Amino acid sequence: MMCIMMCYVMIGRSPPVMNHTKGGLVIFSANSHPSSREISKRIGERLGVELGKVQVYQEDNRETRVQIQESVRGKDVFIIQTVSKDVNTTIMELLIMVYACRTSCARSITGVVPYFPYSKQCKMRKRGSIVSKLLASMMCKAGLTHLITMDLHQKEIQGFFNIPVDNLRASPFLLQYIQEEIPDYRNAVIVAKSPASARRAQSFAERLRLGIAVIHGEAQDAESDLVDGRHSPPTVKIPLLIPKEKPPITVVGDVGGRIAIIVDDIIDDVDSFVAAAQTLKKHGAYKIFVMATHGILSSDAPKLIEESAIDKVVVTNTIPHEHQKLQCIKIQTVDISLILSEAIRRIYNGESMSYLFRHIGLED
Repeated sequence: MMCIMMCYVMIGRSPPVMNHTKGGLVIFSANSHPSSREISKRIGERLGVELGKVQVYQEDNRETRVQIQESVRGKDVFIIQTVSKDVNTTIMELLIMVYACRTSCARSITGVVPYFPYSKQCKMRKRGSIVSKLLASMMCKAGLTHLITMDLHQKEIQGFFNIPVDNLRASPFLLQYIQEEIPDYRNAVIVAKSPASARRAQSFAERLRLGIAVIHGEAQDAESDLVDGRHSPPTVKIPLLIPKEKPPITVVGDVGGRIAIIVDDIIDDVDSFVAAAQTLKKHGAYKIFVMATHGILSSDAPKLIEESAIDKVVVTNTIPHEHQKLQCIKIQTVDISLILSEAIRRIYNGESMSYLFRHIGLED
């Protein structure tokens, strides 16, 4: 802690100030993954606050049990939860911890969930359901009064909550990585692996003053032809849309002899990224980076990345991926605990959050 304070003095800045007269700040770390405690410790060190005492464990019958081991009455509680491989256990840990703090008379309960689970299921698809809306309702019902998250898959998810939601951005950290860790980044081009991610790529390109390329013709999920009532003909003649025809995969933009940087918000199933890297190699890109906020990297993603034309995959620590890094040396991590700790400090002190959203447009 003394070293951190000395660093602020050396650079001529005052360390973050916490207003401890309000009634008390308590930061709890959930038990989903050891790295959850790691990022919680980093946040606590930056704020000069020790983590609260809580016991979270699984019973023999796989039920989650939470025991708050210090008083939270009248205090502002922040619960940090990262999403582990067992996502449903992660959710239950968070919900039970929130409810335990609520029944223990905490004044406010803020969830710090860097990656919001089930965020991909935010749209109605055929006879499915909008699961992220269900999860938002469960969090609010449990007693959450505020949510801090990062790079929601769709920004409209904020509307599923009836509490304040601060959707922070990781792009400043990724942009900083490009400028500091890629020596010849001026010879790079920002790539969208599909037209759907072109806005994000455009945002990166404009901030770095670089060109943009878009891979067009990515294979889409085929419609199911099951005879289950979806294709039953109507009793009257209704004009129908012409079926889409997948165009051949092409690259719109020049990547020959340049560094290709593919940007996206989530990297989970890496097949599309591997295919994009192969296409870029064929079009003359000599080095390929993949940058994303959330590195889920499930299944055999590390192996596929290691064997692919991708040179590096850069993700933040919103999701634990230490095991994947052991399997693939191409994966690198950017720490975003700084912005999370600053968001906690501002919310606790009642300060404006506007500074953390400076120069952020609708496309970011």
